[in-house]
Amino acid sequence: MADKYERMLELLFQTDDWVTATELAEHLGVTTRSVRSYVAAAKSAAHPRAIVTASTAGYRLNREQYAEFLADSRERGSAAETPQDRVHHLIRRLTESQQGIDVHGLADSLFVSESTIEADLRKAKALIDEAGATLERRGSTVRLTGSEGARRRLLSALVQSESTQGMLDLEQIETEFALTGLGAFKTELIEALDAAGFFINEYGIDAVILHVAIAVDRARRDQHLPDAEATTVPERHRPIVEILDHLTREQFDVELTAADTDYLARLLITRVIAPGNGPAGETVVDGDDVATVRRIVELVLQEYVVDFRDEAFITRLAIHLGNLVARARENAHTRNPLTRSIKSSYPLIFDIAVYIASIVQKERGITVDDDEISYIALHLGSHLERVSRREERVSCTIVCPSYYDLHAILRTRVERELGSELSVEFVVTRTDVDPRELTSDLVISTIPTVALRDGVVVVQPFLTDDDIDAIRAAVSRVRRQRRRARITDELLEYFDPALFFTPPPGDDPESIIRGLGAALVEAGVVDDAYVSAALERERMSSTAFTETLAVPHAMGLAAERTAIALALSPTPIAWGDARVSVIAFIAFSAEGRARFQPLFDQFVDVFAARRDVAELVRDATDFDAFIARLAQLLERG
Repeated sequence: MADKYERMLELLFQTDDWVTATELAEHLGVTTRSVRSYVAAAKSAAHPRAIVTASTAGYRLNREQYAEFLADSRERGSAAETPQDRVHHLIRRLTESQQGIDVHGLADSLFVSESTIEADLRKAKALIDEAGATLERRGSTVRLTGSEGARRRLLSALVQSESTQGMLDLEQIETEFALTGLGAFKTELIEALDAAGFFINEYGIDAVILHVAIAVDRARRDQHLPDAEATTVPERHRPIVEILDHLTREQFDVELTAADTDYLARLLITRVIAPGNGPAGETVVDGDDVATVRRIVELVLQEYVVDFRDEAFITRLAIHLGNLVARARENAHTRNPLTRSIKSSYPLIFDIAVYIASIVQKERGITVDDDEISYIALHLGSHLERVSRREERVSCTIVCPSYYDLHAILRTRVERELGSELSVEFVVTRTDVDPRELTSDLVISTIPTVALRDGVVVVQPFLTDDDIDAIRAAVSRVRRQRRRARITDELLEYFDPALFFTPPPGDDPESIIRGLGAALVEAGVVDDAYVSAALERERMSSTAFTETLAVPHAMGLAAERTAIALALSPTPIAWGDARVSVIAFIAFSAEGRARFQPLFDQFVDVFAARRDVAELVRDATDFDAFIARLAQLLERG
C-alpha cells in the first residue's frame, strides 16, 4: 500500500490544480475505490499533518505539510516501516558489513516474517546488480560482494532513488550519513573551483556532493577505494584534487586516500565542470569528439532542418560528449531534475537530442538514458535561444493622451521593462481614437474606453508592477493564440479517417505502434522499414512526451508524405513511465519535415492538459467528432 500511495502523492506533486479520483485512477491503473484507499493510507501515515486536501473538485497536495511529512519520514529513517524503508535498511546493512547478515536475525529485528525479508532481498538484488555488485547467499547468511566502487554506486543509487522529483536534498544526505556541514562544503567547493578558473554546472553538483558524503562515510569506516580502482586525473585538473583534499580535511576532519580524491575529482570533471572553461580559460577538447559532433551537426541539419553549425557550440558539445562517454563507461550516469519538463515542454529539442544520443550510443558502444539525453537537449536549447528567439516579438500600440511628455515616459518604461517581448509600433495621443483602426497585436491604453476590442490592456499613466504583469500576461496570450491559429488549419490536414482508431489497435506500445504502422503502410505513407525504425526509436527513449500523449515516430527515414495515424484510448495505456490516452504515430516526408517540425512543439502542447484530453477521448466517438472536438480545443486555447 505504501508504494501505491507514494506514487499517488508523486502525481499530486506534479500539479497545483485539483486532480479527480478518476484522473488519478487512470494514471495509476487502478479503480477510484483504490484511489480513495490510497488517500486514506496517505492521511493515516502523515497524521496529524493534513498532506492531502479533498473537495468536490478532487484532491490536491498541501505542499507545506507534505514537505514537513517528508522531513519527518527522513528523521524516522531506521524505523523500516514500509517495503521501501526495509530495502533501504537492508542495503545499508549489507554495505556496512563484510561478514554479511543473518536473514533470521534481520526478520526478528524488524518484526516481520522471513518471507517478507526474502521478498525485500529480491527487490534489493535488482539495485545491487545494476550497481555492479553481487548478492551472495550461504544458508541464512547474505553477503554483498564486489568492488568498493560498486558499493559506492549502490549507495548513490539508493539515495537518488528516494529523492523527490529527481532533486537531491542535502539535509537528507546529511541525515543518511550522519554528517553536518554539507551546505557549507558545497559553497566553499563552488567558490574554490570558480577561483581556480572552472565554470560550474550546478545541475550536477549535488550528485557529486552525495558521493563526497559517501566517501567520507566509507573513510570513517576505514573502507577506501583501492589503488587499482583509482582514475587518472589530467594534470590540468590537479587543482581540483587539491581543493577536494583540503576541503574534506577541513570540513569533515577525515583523511581520504589519493584514490578517493582522484575518484571524486573525476566525478567533478565529468559531471560538474562545464565545457569551455578551466585554468586561465583553457579549453581542451578531443579531436575525435569534435569530428563526431561535426558529422552529427550535418546529419541534424539534413534530418531536422535545424542548423547547429557554430564553432563555439560544436566545441561545447564535443567536450560534453567526451564526459558523457566517460560517465557511461564508468556506469556513473548523472540524473537531471529537468528531464520530465524538458521532454514535455520542448519535444522537438528533446527529439533531436534522442537522435544525437542514438548515434553516439551506436558508435561508442554505450547506453545513453533519458537523463543524459536531457543534458544534450539543454545544450541544443541554450544554443537556439542564443541565436534567435523562439517566437517573434508582439507588436504593440500605446494609447496615452498628450500631457507634457507623459506618453513618452510611458513608452520608455514599456520598452525598458518589456522590450525583449514586444515592439512599440505606434503611440496615439488622441482621446477619440477608434479602436477598430488599431491593428497591432496588443494595445496598451490609459483610456478605459479603448478596451472595446480584444487585446487591450488598460494601465495607469505611470506603470505599476501589476500593470507590467498584466502586459506580460497579454503578450503570452497573443503568442499562444498565434501558435494555435497557425496549427489549426495546418495540423488538421495531416489527419485521415483511414488512419483514425478508437480504441487503439493494440494494448501495449509495441502492438499499437505495429497496428498504426500497418495502417500507414496500407495507405502508402511508409514501408515496413519505417515501422521497424519507429520501434527502435521507442526502445531508445519513451515517446510519451506528456502524461497523456505518446508520439511514436522514426528517425532517419523519410515517408512518402507527412501523415498522422491517431489512436484514442478510453482506458489509459502504460507507455514508459506515463499512462497515455492519445497515441499519434507521425510519419515525416523529406519535403514535409521542414514544414511540420515547427508545429511539433505546438502539437504536443495541444494534448498537454489532462482534462482537455479526457474530454476529447470521451466525445470523439468517430473521426468527424474528433476533428470537431480538436478544433474546439484549438480555438479555446
